[in-house]
Amino acid sequence: MISLFHSLYLLSPGVKDGRWTVLQLVEALGFCLENTDPRTRGRGIQLLSQVLLQCYSLLQEKEVLHLVLFYESRLQDHHLVIPSVLQGLQALSMCEVLSPGLAVSVLKAIFQEVHVQSLMQLDRYTVYSIITNFMSTREEELKGLGANFTFGFIQVMDGEKDPRNLLVAFQIVRDLIAKDYALGPFVEELFEVTSCYFPVDFTPPPNDPHGIQREDLILSLRAVLASTPQFAEFLLPLLIEKLDSELQSAKLDSLQTLTACCAIYGQKELQEFLPSLWSSLRREVFQTASEKIESECLAALHALSACLSRSVLSSDSEDLLDSFLSSILQDCRHHLCEPDMKLVWPSAKLLQAAAGASLRTFHRITRSVLPLLLEQYTKHTQSSQRRTILEMLLGFLELQQKWGHVEEDENTLLSLQAPVCSVVFSALMDPSVQLQLVGIKALTVLGSLQGFLSSSDLELVVDHLIRLALHEEDSQSSEAAMEAAGSMAPTYPKVFSGRMVPRLEEELQSEREESSHNHHSLQQRCLQALAAVSTHTSIVRETVPVLLQHLQKVQKGTEARNTQEMVSVCQSLHHVALQCQQDAEGCWYFHQTVVPCLLAMAVQAAMQESTHTLPGKALLEEEVLAAMIPVISAATTHLSPELAAQSVSHIVPLFLDGEVSFLPQNSFPSSFQPFGDGECLEAQRRLVALLMAFVCSLPRDVGIPQQEWLLRELLALSCSCNCPFTATTAAKCFAGLVNKHPAGQQLDEILQLAVNRMEPILAEGPCRTQALTLLLWVTKALVLRYHPLSSCLTDKLLGLLGDTELGPAAADGFSLLMAESPDVLHKSCHADVRIMFRQRFFTDNVPKLVQGFHGAGPDVKANYLKGLSHVLNHLPKPVLVTELPTLLSLLLEALSCSDRVVQLSTLSCLHPLLLEAPQVMSLHVDTLVTKFLNLTSSPTMVRAPPPSFLLCASLLPLVLPSFLSVPGCPHRRPALCPCSHQSAHNSGKCFCSTLLPAPVCRGPRGTQTSWGAASIHFSHKEPLLSYSCSHTRAELSGHWPSLWMTKRGWCGRKQWQHVENGECVEVAAEGVPACRRHG
Repeated sequence: MISLFHSLYLLSPGVKDGRWTVLQLVEALGFCLENTDPRTRGRGIQLLSQVLLQCYSLLQEKEVLHLVLFYESRLQDHHLVIPSVLQGLQALSMCEVLSPGLAVSVLKAIFQEVHVQSLMQLDRYTVYSIITNFMSTREEELKGLGANFTFGFIQVMDGEKDPRNLLVAFQIVRDLIAKDYALGPFVEELFEVTSCYFPVDFTPPPNDPHGIQREDLILSLRAVLASTPQFAEFLLPLLIEKLDSELQSAKLDSLQTLTACCAIYGQKELQEFLPSLWSSLRREVFQTASEKIESECLAALHALSACLSRSVLSSDSEDLLDSFLSSILQDCRHHLCEPDMKLVWPSAKLLQAAAGASLRTFHRITRSVLPLLLEQYTKHTQSSQRRTILEMLLGFLELQQKWGHVEEDENTLLSLQAPVCSVVFSALMDPSVQLQLVGIKALTVLGSLQGFLSSSDLELVVDHLIRLALHEEDSQSSEAAMEAAGSMAPTYPKVFSGRMVPRLEEELQSEREESSHNHHSLQQRCLQALAAVSTHTSIVRETVPVLLQHLQKVQKGTEARNTQEMVSVCQSLHHVALQCQQDAEGCWYFHQTVVPCLLAMAVQAAMQESTHTLPGKALLEEEVLAAMIPVISAATTHLSPELAAQSVSHIVPLFLDGEVSFLPQNSFPSSFQPFGDGECLEAQRRLVALLMAFVCSLPRDVGIPQQEWLLRELLALSCSCNCPFTATTAAKCFAGLVNKHPAGQQLDEILQLAVNRMEPILAEGPCRTQALTLLLWVTKALVLRYHPLSSCLTDKLLGLLGDTELGPAAADGFSLLMAESPDVLHKSCHADVRIMFRQRFFTDNVPKLVQGFHGAGPDVKANYLKGLSHVLNHLPKPVLVTELPTLLSLLLEALSCSDRVVQLSTLSCLHPLLLEAPQVMSLHVDTLVTKFLNLTSSPTMVRAPPPSFLLCASLLPLVLPSFLSVPGCPHRRPALCPCSHQSAHNSGKCFCSTLLPAPVCRGPRGTQTSWGAASIHFSHKEPLLSYSCSHTRAELSGHWPSLWMTKRGWCGRKQWQHVENGECVEVAAEGVPACRRHG
């Protein structure tokens, strides 16, 4: 028998290539198929079915007919044969040449002869697959069965429990309904056979290979239940029943299902159940403590109101929407007037949920509620109560935003224009900052409603915004007013450009007699407000000249604060540039106005300083130039290639040829030679920073004139300039151009020139630091674009880690290589940045860092640790967690490094590992705790412990073992205590109390109790040691870290009992005992 089957398996490929027919295969299997032993028959049919599953597409119509008849007859065979028969029918159900009527015949046979739910899971799945195949290819034939097909499927599905099969069965039910199969009298039966799984109660087994989640079943079942209005009379009572249950998951599922049903229901389906539904929703919103349930209740109410709004009324039908809204108003409206305002917010949320469903519901509810809110606002005098009422009013105003333009017809809001504006304006005048903030939000919404604010109202709005922005003491109100001005300005550009901008300009230019500090603060706010309101091109044309004029005025001043004022102006200009980027016209106006002006001012200042060794003008200070860089960059990045090419044709010749003709006020006393030699040109060389901001922000497809010459000049300047600022900006500019340079011989030549220039300087000489800076930036430029030379330059950098002079700076350079650069070499300035470059750099270079560490001398080992920690600290967190375990011992070694930068960087690396892989860290718990104890004695940590240290310390309990040597003390070994274990344990102290300051509270006996670290929320000292929950340590073993997260000690129990006298003490949420006793 075995040899026969083996031969047939060898011959089965012949069926595929046409050398054998299926009928010949059947004849060869005759002995098996006709055998009296059911097991032998089953093996024969199994073999035939397996062959059919592989070659069903090759069958002829006549062959399919005979096979169908054969398999149908076998459905009456022994139960051991049935699974193989179903496999064969599954193969035949996929045949395109299936004769008409055979699909119906097969399904009838299955419905009549097979008790599906007695089969194994895989065989039941096969039956569902057969039905699915026929429904997708033989729809009209199956519909010819009428309701009998639906009834047959109900019998097949009834009692199904396997989630894999249920997903397929639910899909079949959805197709039955969506494709309009006849349900006949079996609607309720079909509902019952599916609704019995509601709400879904399923927890996937651990390591489930199928990946089916509870949410998958919930969504699939919901799609069935919400697929037809015919289920409404059965489903809605079920949803109401589950809403009234105590199970939170059942409530959520019911609410979400109700929301889904409302998309297809009408008044007829909802009419009978509306009172009960409203009662349940109202109760949940008024009483629930769950934000999720409240949110779903409001969504369901919104959906119900929208459903009723969509229904078309006949002349003799009841208006269910009106009666439904009347019930809502009746139950909620009076709560808005209650003095204690206890149910104000729940009621307001319910009203707003219904009002947001349609324009009709909005008019109906606001007509009743808005006058009441305005009346209550006037009635209450406390700012807190007024704020609550105004927040509710704001919610309704935001709903009006949803419906767009304010129409006069039936619009309650328009009829209440005067009192609404009065309320909002009064809130803006209130001394309460919180009420002002709500008033500003309301003002912004009113401004977005076209046609609501009159001309006089708009003028008053602008006046209020100016007052708040400039003169309100609280910065929150000032910032909110500026933001509101920016939001409203595009809608009313003429009002803001004609009224607000002149007022701000007047304040900016005024010379007040008040204190210098107050005047400076006012000017700062004016600058911020001018930037904030520049959200429309017409306004930008008004504000930019004001800002530039003020910058020129400050430049001419001699006061010490000029530098900071110029930085403030540049920050405002940067803000305006960012807001112009999405508008081509505004972007080009800003670029051609601001960039030449800034360059002209800088060139003028540099030429005036040509006779000095060091720059003296504020405009040439590093801080000011650094503030101008993002202005020029933001003004350039979004230019079209055509406009960018036009601009680059002027700016590059300015720096290479001294061509100043395009600059405003270009009558300069001498020529501009930023790449010239001589100390007198030091001030001019500093302006390479502005060149960098421009050329490194150009799109990659914009050609740069005389680029090779420019690169050579930048290379020379970066290696020879004694000014660190100038050398660094030249190196960054060189790197930015190299990063975008097309690959080819020219790029290779300029890179080789750079390497040849750097190598001798790095070896010795006074400019080693400048050469290292250039090496770092060029390496970064090449690493980002995966250039082959990047590995060679990185190796040079790794070699410098062993240099006693340049080693620390080279180690810090690894942070530069991995971090985002704010001004060059990032995606927003069109740099060539490949995805996952950090992961690639890690893979290529971390093994070299580890090898270098082990081979380095003791005086330079810290450099390798610093470089490693910088690389790890910039890896994406998921990658970091997977890679850190192999490097953990080295990182723990880095905690002993005296370099604070290394310590902080290493702590930042350890934090995600402590949080996400405590099981790995627990293997090194002794070393880890010892290192942390040593860090606590570090003077720098004691003076100002950094957040990364505190975060890591708070996570230490997650990696400590569950065995506790002292009640409440997570020590596995006495050696972990900071002092000898005997005295430490007698006193109840542990190392935790040394990690963070220990708060002091009153114990239950009135004694002062010192507690352990704030991260470990239970006591290590008397008197709480005498108290315990009823759980033993063994019961809590392995669970206490997660239970600690409850912030109630070991197990979260609120009351702990004294082990001797039975006295109870209540444990507060923070884990400390409250100061009262229970008898």
